[in-house]
Amino acid sequence: MWIKIGRFILNYRIPLLLLVAFATLFMAYHAQKVQLSYEFSRAIPTDHPKYKAYQDFKTQFGEDGNLLVIGFETNHLFEKHLFNNYNSFTQNIRKSEGVEDVVAITTAINLIKNQETEKLTSALIFRESEMSQSEIDSCKNVFLNLPFYKNLLYNPETKAWLTGIRINKELLQTSKRIDAVNAISELANAFGKNNNLEIHLSGLPLIRTVIAKRIADEMQWFLAASVFLSALILLIFFRSFSAMLLSLLVVVIGVTFSLGTMVLLGYKITLLTALIPPLIVVIGIPNCIYFLNKFHTSFNETGDKKQALITMIARMGIVTLFCNIAAAIGFAVFALTKSEILKEFGVVAGINIMILFFISLILIPGILSFLPTPKSRHTKYLDNPRLNRWLDRLELWSLNHRKIIYSATIVIVVFGIAGMFRLKNEAFIVDDLPKTDKIYTDLKFFETHFSGVMPLEIIIDTKKKYGISRNRKNLLRIDSLSQYLSEQPTIGKPLNITEGLKFAKQAFFEGDSLQYTVPSEYDLPALQPYLNFKKDTAVQSNSFSRLVSSFMDDEKQKARISVNMADVGSHRLPLLLDSIQQRADELFDKNKYDIVLTGSSVTFVEGSRFIINGLKESVLWAFALISLCMLYLFRSGRILLCSLIPNIIPLIITAGVMGWMGVRIKPSTVLIFSVALGIAIDITIRFLINYKQELNKNNFEIKQTVIETIHGTGISILYTSSVLIVGFAIFCFSSFVGTQSLGWLTSLTLITATITNLVLLPALLISLSKPKKI
Repeated sequence: MWIKIGRFILNYRIPLLLLVAFATLFMAYHAQKVQLSYEFSRAIPTDHPKYKAYQDFKTQFGEDGNLLVIGFETNHLFEKHLFNNYNSFTQNIRKSEGVEDVVAITTAINLIKNQETEKLTSALIFRESEMSQSEIDSCKNVFLNLPFYKNLLYNPETKAWLTGIRINKELLQTSKRIDAVNAISELANAFGKNNNLEIHLSGLPLIRTVIAKRIADEMQWFLAASVFLSALILLIFFRSFSAMLLSLLVVVIGVTFSLGTMVLLGYKITLLTALIPPLIVVIGIPNCIYFLNKFHTSFNETGDKKQALITMIARMGIVTLFCNIAAAIGFAVFALTKSEILKEFGVVAGINIMILFFISLILIPGILSFLPTPKSRHTKYLDNPRLNRWLDRLELWSLNHRKIIYSATIVIVVFGIAGMFRLKNEAFIVDDLPKTDKIYTDLKFFETHFSGVMPLEIIIDTKKKYGISRNRKNLLRIDSLSQYLSEQPTIGKPLNITEGLKFAKQAFFEGDSLQYTVPSEYDLPALQPYLNFKKDTAVQSNSFSRLVSSFMDDEKQKARISVNMADVGSHRLPLLLDSIQQRADELFDKNKYDIVLTGSSVTFVEGSRFIINGLKESVLWAFALISLCMLYLFRSGRILLCSLIPNIIPLIITAGVMGWMGVRIKPSTVLIFSVALGIAIDITIRFLINYKQELNKNNFEIKQTVIETIHGTGISILYTSSVLIVGFAIFCFSSFVGTQSLGWLTSLTLITATITNLVLLPALLISLSKPKKI
């Protein structure tokens, strides 16, 4: 069948090449429209209750992850020169594109009781124009007398000061967010430089924007590096510019198809899908090497270019098909998980690895048919004395030292299993950033001084209209839950409707800070008009009043407690959330109230859990599907066993190394096992298919067939393994720790897989041999 396919491809090479060309132009047109993803909550299935709760919250109360924070430490903020500079800085921030609110000392308000009307009016504590030192001192005393702002805008113990910037949520979903965040960062850094202050910036808008930008930059860098290194290896290998350029053309078309596929499927570039283009290069080059290697071998044997091309397709078509199927399975199994972001990665990678096979099958023989016949220097690599000596040693070990091979394998596997028991399953929101990265150190600044910036939202549904505003007991329960939250060292100051009422009560009692308490039954009627800030246009015009007004829904049925917290990790966070839920259940009867914990912190925990569980599912699916392919291909349980053992052992070794070196199982490292399995099994398939093809020629003499298979496939296996190992090693230069781990751990897996397939697999074939046809 494959001989007929070979003849068909050569007979119709011109229309087939034109078809590939037009398809590439079509995909290139769409590829240029690819966009970055700035959404980090899609790891959860859209039908999951936590996802639905988060979407309901955003619909009712707005986005929780659009606050960018700026912080610094100083004992001199209220000195005239610095304070006026700070005032000008915050005013400039307010003028920046996309900025909706600035929450800062200079925008802080005070509620003042009108003695004649007994009404409360809001007013800025500090005016916007330049102030004298005496004016600043006077206003400073007013500000510091308001407990509402304590530990929210400043930490009195450490003299740290916080500025919050709320950015338009629609702008945050577009590429304009990069310019908006950069503009704010430039203003902040300029303010810090002019006033000799160390500026710290954090918050989800900044973290997501910087990470997304780095992803895009790294994708381009990795793509260029993988193409360059692949070109270098091909040039060294084949000593031919035409072979190198042909191989690069194959992978460039493959990359174009992968980006076009993302756009056609409505996907955007994420931390995972950004890896696909360089992966296409790394996986596509071995296809080219195997095809060209077989073409050169056949040409040396026959001297007929056309016959060599037909033989190349006939002998390598089936091999490359199943190798690509195995690699595609290693990626596509992620499409079977419940995580949306993993599904996208699996679908795009799986589809394009198979497309890559057809591109290789059409393009390589089609273009080779138009090129001159290979010269002797182009096939000189087939007789590499140094590599042949290494292959002779492998042959010797497989024939005469199998007991040593098995003993060493057992020892290494025991080492790996011991390390597996040390594996930890934990992820952090900024997990992939080095500890010295500015984003990481700035986040730790806010965790130290303000207990963090990661949003957590608690929704209390009383199931009754006005169940919040007209029920003091519910207000006391909300305050009790807030007090519990305040006692947690990893949670910042809670904001809720009771804090607004305390603020109002203090103002009603002439600004006495001792009156910053929940209103009594006698106080509450007088404060009722202030429970609906949204309808008070005077108050609504101020950012803090709008903030306070957002803690109830329009029906006054639901209340919201909003806190920022530290990035405590996926192990500690569920325990913390459980303790909060338990305290809430103690305060609010489950039969009468609904308590929902949501926000970006909650969706992060659920997303991490789904991604990590997706690892287990993907590895199991990969083993099952690849085993079925191997069983179909070889029709032998013995060969299936021989094929799986050399590929399971590298995974055990990799997991063990992760355990011993403290590399945690987290979203960024879940790819390693199924991807490495899908790629490493290629070596096994190529070895065993060649073994099967040579077995008939050697009258089913197992040892002789193994020897010829080692020499027949060994050189191409070593070269393609080198390309794969170097290709994945590129990821070690990433600025993301998880991507670095993906790089060196996958390279380690491929190194061990190459060794096990060239040493252990031949030994197993001889030890488990039966003198019969497979």
